[in-house]
Amino acid sequence: MANSKLIVVEGPQGAGKTTITDYLRYAIPYTNLYRLSGTADSSPAGKKKSEIMYIDLLNYLKHLENLSINLVFDRTFFTEENYCRLKYKEYSFTDVYNKLLDEFSKLDFEIYYITLYLKDESLYKTRLERKNKAVIKYAKFEAEKSANQQRVYLEMSDEIEKKYPNIHCIKIENSKDLELTKQELKEKIGF
Repeated sequence: MANSKLIVVEGPQGAGKTTITDYLRYAIPYTNLYRLSGTADSSPAGKKKSEIMYIDLLNYLKHLENLSINLVFDRTFFTEENYCRLKYKEYSFTDVYNKLLDEFSKLDFEIYYITLYLKDESLYKTRLERKNKAVIKYAKFEAEKSANQQRVYLEMSDEIEKKYPNIHCIKIENSKDLELTKQELKEKIGF
């Protein structure tokens, strides 16, 4: 029986993943935070690299089951599927994604899949200016790309919720005051 939480936070660039995952890391006792960026290889060879990386990640997670350690992830293989659905990559990842998701759903954790989004998509323009934040050269996205990613992430959350009732799919509208978002997370995750 699961005695720890596995929380994956997904959403487009500018939705607030860094802020929210940092908060979860410190608000929930005995929690480790992982930030993943996938592979920059968009060629068909990149698919194999991603597959190996995420299979190894799932095997690692299996070793951490029932150790009373909570895990928070800022992006995982869901991002790879999102980017492939949007044709940012030269391949389809759906076959691998479906296998990974099936294995992910069987992990002995209390699993939360959180999708961050902005109701007013025009806010991405302001957020992507990255004021007072480090700007990573390869991570420069336009607001339109973030809005497109958001739509796909929300669709993916609906798909997961229908197929895997043991995965708690939570959508968090993240343009409100941070304290309100924190309260919503506390209530929905239960910490």
